[in-house]
Amino acid sequence: MAEEDVVRPNRHLEIAHGTSTDEVEKFQFVDSADEKSKWKKFIAYFGPGFLVSIAYLDPANLESDLEAGAKYKYELLWVILLACIFALIIQSRAANLGVVTGKHLAEHCRTEYPRKINYILWLLAEAAVIASDIPEVIGTAFALDMLFHIPVWVGVLLTGLSTLLLLGLQKYGIRKLELVITFLVFTMAGCFFAELGHVKPKSTEVLKGMFVPQLKGNGATGLAISLFGALVMPHNLFLHSALVLSRKIPASVSGTDGFLDLKMKPFYRNLITRGIAIIPSLVVAIISGNSGTGRLIIICSMILSFELPFALIPLLKFTSSKIKMGPHKNSIAVTILAWLIGLILIVINIFFLSTGFVDWLIHNDLPKVASVLIGLIVIPAMLVYIVGILYLAIRGDKEITYVAPVGSSRHNNEGKIDQI
Repeated sequence: MAEEDVVRPNRHLEIAHGTSTDEVEKFQFVDSADEKSKWKKFIAYFGPGFLVSIAYLDPANLESDLEAGAKYKYELLWVILLACIFALIIQSRAANLGVVTGKHLAEHCRTEYPRKINYILWLLAEAAVIASDIPEVIGTAFALDMLFHIPVWVGVLLTGLSTLLLLGLQKYGIRKLELVITFLVFTMAGCFFAELGHVKPKSTEVLKGMFVPQLKGNGATGLAISLFGALVMPHNLFLHSALVLSRKIPASVSGTDGFLDLKMKPFYRNLITRGIAIIPSLVVAIISGNSGTGRLIIICSMILSFELPFALIPLLKFTSSKIKMGPHKNSIAVTILAWLIGLILIVINIFFLSTGFVDWLIHNDLPKVASVLIGLIVIPAMLVYIVGILYLAIRGDKEITYVAPVGSSRHNNEGKIDQI
């Protein structure tokens, strides 16, 4: 664009002092083009947004919500509100990381951490994906059972086949998949508002549940953890930071495939993880029926909550780092709020794990030798869990990944160029 085509901030003064009509029309045209460009960019990111949003509407959320509502009515709504606020903050940070650096979260971990640490983080991320897939498999099986009276275990197998359809859809481009997901999200939203109008919940009880925090016993604590884990999934942070890279965005550096730079097509990788998720779902559905599979969904949500620190801590550290994000790093207010909520969640997780396990160890019906052996395995594992969190939190960032765009550098007094 030529210099005379650039919209000048004081153009209204120039017009008042004799600017020609052609120039006025030119300025208006540029204004209009800029507005269209902004809206075009905004709409372009709708697709990734809806792909991420489906994680907040999956069976793990619905099952955890139903369980919480059945046992505690509206008393745990404050957990959902807090989780949604927290999710909004950290998901925006994940998207910002991808947009600014041109790399998603897993790629940053590969650059920053030793290979052994990346192996562990990769295994945890894969476990989180599987723990998220299990509720989706079971939830679809439940739906088929309610609608068509198909046994749950048969529904699990049919869900595996439906996975192939979605994976096949990816071959036609990410936007086709986004369109299907967007349609499904709007369908669920319509059903939700129809149900809300039918049930007509009491507004006073809803507001009290949203803004008066309370936890009545270990049962409520466990459900609160599962609600948080179902809403703020660790693998979703990796997903969102990568989804924005499906759009044509300016990147400060170019990146390459995840934690270990493994060369595997997404179709086969997704097929493997979903296949692994089907196995425990099928076993539990055959042995325990509907009640067992429902309980498995809650357990998977709790697993996601326990794994969250291993994605959350690197994300918050990277997005708060000047050597990673340059001038686009988190503000002080966002940093404090995100770390505070994250710290509360980590403390609750550790407290629940330790007290719950000790209580089970004391009151279980197993022989004492078996209890001692289990304790010798679980207690060191819990210590490793805490040490791993401390390692990620305390370790300083070393790799510089932010490169200032051309034209944003300045010369220092010695004639060298400083990157802003």
